[in-house]
Amino acid sequence: MNAAWTLIVVLALATAVIKGAGPAAVGGRDLPPRVLRVIALFAPALLSALIVVETFGGPGRSLIVDARAAGLAVAAVVLVTTESLIGAVVGAAAATALLRLIA
Repeated sequence: MNAAWTLIVVLALATAVIKGAGPAAVGGRDLPPRVLRVIALFAPALLSALIVVETFGGPGRSLIVDARAAGLAVAAVVLVTTESLIGAVVGAAAATALLRLIA
């Protein structure tokens, strides 16, 4: 087995252990409402961080503002005005492609 498959197997096992650790630690008890509210914020915070890094991140720790930023802005406007996820993806892709074509 080469290194890539070894890494995939190790990550799959680590994911299974992490997913099982939560229920094992809680043991069927209900979590306090305050903890549930904090847990509910993890996914949006992680997704926002990934979007910012992929949109504005450059080589090393540099900040780059290019066509991807315009695509993100178009997606934000579409989501705020129409709440259409498909429209946001199509609009962001079109805006990014158009700016890359022009520049």
